[in-house]
Amino acid sequence: MKAVLAAALALGLCGLARAEDVKKADPSGTWKCETDVNGQKRESTLTLKKDGDKLTGTIVYADKMESKLSDVKFKDGELSFSATREVNDQKITIKYKAKVEGDKIKGKAEAEVGGETRSFDFEGTREKKGK
Repeated sequence: MKAVLAAALALGLCGLARAEDVKKADPSGTWKCETDVNGQKRESTLTLKKDGDKLTGTIVYADKMESKLSDVKFKDGELSFSATREVNDQKITIKYKAKVEGDKIKGKAEAEVGGETRSFDFEGTREKKGK
């Protein structure tokens, strides 16, 4: 009986610690990301800043085009935001959803291009401070 109680207590404490980790998680920083678009790897740099309870940021694509983020949300380790790019005089809004775990981010990006919705996998690593 004591063993069962000890195991339950240990699992409960681990669950509380995990919940606290998710609550304390912070997506702020500079992220080097890679997106797989039809088998081609494309790099981008995502920068997120926390201003009180609000997140703001930008994403710079490999072609050096910078887009301001909109609708930035972060809750329970889940990050979502949108960015609008201009490609060949056409504005394309890309919606991102990702899971942040420590210094890793992984998710999907989705955009409507030519009346067709396309989705892409992306992942990234947070740059260490002082770099």
